[in-house]
Amino acid sequence: MKFQTRKWVNPQDLNPNGTLFGGLLLAWIDEEAALYTAIQLDNTKVVTKFISEINFMSSAKQGDIIEIGMQIIKLGNSSLTLKCEARNMMTRTTILTVDNIVMINLDENGKPKSHGKNKLEFVNDRLV
Repeated sequence: MKFQTRKWVNPQDLNPNGTLFGGLLLAWIDEEAALYTAIQLDNTKVVTKFISEINFMSSAKQGDIIEIGMQIIKLGNSSLTLKCEARNMMTRTTILTVDNIVMINLDENGKPKSHGKNKLEFVNDRLV
């Protein structure tokens, strides 16, 4: 799994319990999934179709640094299915896992479009 995004937990990110608001972490994950997919498919017109069960395992507090990781588990015709883990860099614990995030490639009219990929590739591979 590639962990490419880090977020610092600030006071405005906290819930009434003084820990990271779960909804904000999910927004960060959704954004990371979109960015990861856009880079993989060379297309910024992508949307989230489905997010499976979210397993919250621990929390984070102000000052903690959160790391978000994504891994492609399936390449569909117009989709990518990702797996995600968010972990706390300060406590070295997993905060949550998501087994399936399905992202859809869109055309200029916002309709699902085949991405034409038949294998996973990374930016470094395309630049060589």
